[in-house]
Amino acid sequence: MKRTTWRRLGAFAVLPLLGTSLAACGSDGSGGSDSNSITFAYQIANPNAKSVFATLAEEYEKTHKGVTIKTNPIALNTYGSTLTTQLNAGNGPDVFFVNAGTGQAGSVGTLGQAGKLLDLTGKVDASVVPSSSKSLLYFNDKLVAVPPYLAPTGVIFSPRAAGKSGFKLDSTSTMDDVISQCKKVADGGQAVFGLAGAMAPNTGIFTSAIAASTVYGPDPDWNAKKAAGKTSFATSAGWRAALETMKDLQDAGCFQEGAAGAGFDALTNGMGQGKMLGFSAPAGGAKDIMDSTKGAVTLTIQAMPAPAGYKTYLMAGTPDAVAGNAATKNKKLAEDFISWMTQPAQTQKAADASGEIAVGPVDTSKLLPQYEPVAPLLKDNQVAPYPYLDWPNGEVYNALGTGVTGLLTGQMSVDEVLASLDKAWG
Repeated sequence: MKRTTWRRLGAFAVLPLLGTSLAACGSDGSGGSDSNSITFAYQIANPNAKSVFATLAEEYEKTHKGVTIKTNPIALNTYGSTLTTQLNAGNGPDVFFVNAGTGQAGSVGTLGQAGKLLDLTGKVDASVVPSSSKSLLYFNDKLVAVPPYLAPTGVIFSPRAAGKSGFKLDSTSTMDDVISQCKKVADGGQAVFGLAGAMAPNTGIFTSAIAASTVYGPDPDWNAKKAAGKTSFATSAGWRAALETMKDLQDAGCFQEGAAGAGFDALTNGMGQGKMLGFSAPAGGAKDIMDSTKGAVTLTIQAMPAPAGYKTYLMAGTPDAVAGNAATKNKKLAEDFISWMTQPAQTQKAADASGEIAVGPVDTSKLLPQYEPVAPLLKDNQVAPYPYLDWPNGEVYNALGTGVTGLLTGQMSVDEVLASLDKAWG
């Protein structure tokens, strides 16, 4: 089984903003004076896998004769710093992948503040931006980025692996139902959930998927209230419940042995060998795995079950986006390319290619088969936003991930993790 993308497993790892002394790499992104050619940069995790953005660029060229989209895929672990360096040096790409929200190198917030983003207001169909994502894709009331797809995150689940132990997980399952089955599954040599406990982004995404039900489903404006000083992590019953659930899962043996010290390879190896029934990551990862195994593995997307006393919500949002360079020499073509991406035919192509869901009103009849278990939640809009996309800085998410690792190893208490989150917020 090939390794699925680090982007999926890392689930939006915060990329450090390196100084502009880092040598820019890749092709000259300015587009030159050729009005029929622009450059398009995006991040990739697996150089052997075709990116959805490469697919879109090829499709645009086919339907726009004489136009060239020069693609520039950049390694995931250097993308944020490389893009920032190129833009600061004046040779950035005309169009590029950007992280929605704030707190990361190469995000709407950081690049918008630096004046690097092209104003797309009135140039693209703004209806493609979900109402819950406007704060993530607008800067100073101007639309500066558009989402290529809607990305849910729950549990990527293997029914075949679960069949060995008789484990049951469906849309009606609660977290208590899950925990009650963990010992039986562990006794059979499997783990209900795989966890890369040493990797802060993975512990962070898992806990966030629980907080979708305990915090952001019931109160989608929680972050705004926190920013206004009206609440805190320390006083939030929902955040406390999410962290206590992580501890309950660990104590019940729901994670694989040694989970607290495991890396991402534990997930790929465990899922490939059928030793794990599922793990938490953006849903597009299911397509990556199924494609890499050429149909040998069939996976489904399940919502992370809610703890007792809470209603289950599916975490979904638009963490990925596409933006234009404010300094592009080919503004008209850059605008047209981005506008073309927002058209229904292209949003569906992007969803199919990425394994995600088309932005806009969800048409459950067009969902990929793996989404059947969460179709009712999507239809009823029982969806909660990603918690961390509009947190004020990346340190809050890092504090969540490292804090959960400390919780699992017994080095931190729930109260200490909550306090660390408030401190990181500032």
